[in-house]
Amino acid sequence: MDALEVRSAEPTEENDTDLTSAVDAVNELRSAVEEHRTQTDARITEELKRIGERVDAIDVRTQRPNGRTDAQSDENAVERRAFTGFIRHGRESLPAEEVRTLRVADNQAGGYFAPEEFEAAILKELVEVSPVRSAATVRPTSSPSVVQPKRTGRISARWVGELEERTGTEPSYGQIETPVHEMACYVDVSNQLLEDSAVNIEGELSEEFATEFGRLEGEAFVNGNGFKKPSGLMADDAVSEVLNGHATDLKPDALIGLMYDLQSQYRNRGVWMMTGATIAAVRKLKDGQSNYLWQPSYQAGQPETLLGRPIVEAVDMEDVAANAFPILYGDVAAAYRIFDRVGLSVMRDPYTQATSGITRFHARRRVGGAVIRPEALRKLKMATA
Repeated sequence: MDALEVRSAEPTEENDTDLTSAVDAVNELRSAVEEHRTQTDARITEELKRIGERVDAIDVRTQRPNGRTDAQSDENAVERRAFTGFIRHGRESLPAEEVRTLRVADNQAGGYFAPEEFEAAILKELVEVSPVRSAATVRPTSSPSVVQPKRTGRISARWVGELEERTGTEPSYGQIETPVHEMACYVDVSNQLLEDSAVNIEGELSEEFATEFGRLEGEAFVNGNGFKKPSGLMADDAVSEVLNGHATDLKPDALIGLMYDLQSQYRNRGVWMMTGATIAAVRKLKDGQSNYLWQPSYQAGQPETLLGRPIVEAVDMEDVAANAFPILYGDVAAAYRIFDRVGLSVMRDPYTQATSGITRFHARRRVGGAVIRPEALRKLKMATA
């Protein structure tokens, strides 16, 4: 056998070069990996930042009243600015962009609708002046009258024997028509006041219109006879009455009888309606154990109650007097409907009173109201003197 030749692995110049190249390649790879990781972290950080900004923007939009977007807010701002300019200086002074945002109220009567925020302020004040709105069902309409079907007769069934002949039956239906009526007024404003930019003209007009329209419709919702105005809660002859038994003194038993004269589905959702003077008299009433019938509210935002049900103070109800109807109880939301046709229309008239330095603003509003379920209400009648 030949002898195995063993060579020593002595370093050579060629081996050193290869090793150096390999180390450099590893270092370059490591640097590339590190750079890629850094760039990736930077991209992730930037993307998270952009996502956070988008989330913040969404939060801002959702916290804005009515969830309006920036574009919608800008559009509403232009509309408000246009309406304010119209109030102060008239349509002729507005640029074309703002003229286009004005909403024409009526081609025949003229005028422009107030922007949404202006109408919202009006309606809020109307609830304070006309509390029937807070208890009734309010709906918009685009018609001069609203027709609602009403069942006037029920299906009647009877017990029968096995082979006994069955009798036919059918319900009967009628209609209730609620016309929409118009109320109007005007306000004179001096031209100097209009020119004074420090004066909140919108707020002044809002207060004037709200007070007058609220007074007018509030009285109609309670006592209106239906002639050129809504039909009122207390004026409907179909609403049953419960006798108090005395001409001037309210009787606790009469209030209990008034409440329990209703069917349970209406009684359990009922509210009391009366004037402040009647409320003062009711607060003094006690039961047989000397406990007050009136229960004060100990929780913020919750109404005070009478026999467990809330009270609505209505200034247009009658006070306690002989032969009067001072108290109403029932499910007003089910019994009474209010239909809004025109929220608020304003027409600017700078000519009629021009010689007196006055601009006249005509305002109009169309609304209908009527009792559609008289069985859901009861009214208390005082005895005659």
